[in-house]
Amino acid sequence: MSMLEAKETAIPEMVQWAKRNGFVGIKANMEGYELPTAFSRPDDELPYVPDVTALKAGRKNYLELALKPDNPERTIRKWKLLSTLAAAKQGRLLLFAPKGHKAFAEKAVRERQLNARVISF
Repeated sequence: MSMLEAKETAIPEMVQWAKRNGFVGIKANMEGYELPTAFSRPDDELPYVPDVTALKAGRKNYLELALKPDNPERTIRKWKLLSTLAAAKQGRLLLFAPKGHKAFAEKAVRERQLNARVISF
């Protein structure tokens, strides 16, 4: 399964998880939802678009599918940016790690000291 196919399957499940857990104002990178705001860094050519953003208790949270990619550095830079943005708004970065990808996500969070929670998915 490609990264794109995995995201097409997982993002609707992440949205449902957010709804079940009391999140509101959900924006998702999928059809039928408003697209989350894209963020750019000066040293990157492509903008970073969060998979899902949502509010809980007035705090902005970012929900990302945590897959070990071919280029882990770009993914980790995205997580670092989203972690920083979430912390600035008293929110969190939630990384949804499917079976076989949890160790990668937990190691990245630990080594980069990200303000993130890894959720088995």
